[in-house]
Amino acid sequence: MPVTDPIADMLTRIRNANRAGKDHVDVPASRVKLSITKILKDEGYIKGFKNMKGAGPQGTVRLFLKYGPEGQRVITDLKRISMPGIRRYAGAREIPRVLNGLGIAIVSTSAGIMTDRQARRRNVGGEVLCSVW
Repeated sequence: MPVTDPIADMLTRIRNANRAGKDHVDVPASRVKLSITKILKDEGYIKGFKNMKGAGPQGTVRLFLKYGPEGQRVITDLKRISMPGIRRYAGAREIPRVLNGLGIAIVSTSAGIMTDRQARRRNVGGEVLCSVW
């Protein structure tokens, strides 16, 4: 069954698995989802990921979720900002800060998908995909 917003589907799968205390979650693969996954790994929100071929024509990405020493969640919440019906664009100076810098916003720019801090440093704007904290 086709999904109208694959990024929102990915974020919802991560959110649900995180709240259920699962150690991993499988998401259908795409280049955009793989870029978002790499950012989550680099920023320390997930332990790691594995790009698995096979299941379906596009394969899947398995994300290994991260929890604190007493089982508390590292990802408090994920929020989709720009949606297919309502696109949210921001210039380099208008990119939102998530919880005053404690979280990250993931931005799709002409230089690729990056965090809000990287976009401000490179002085590029783009579509604000989601925020993670």
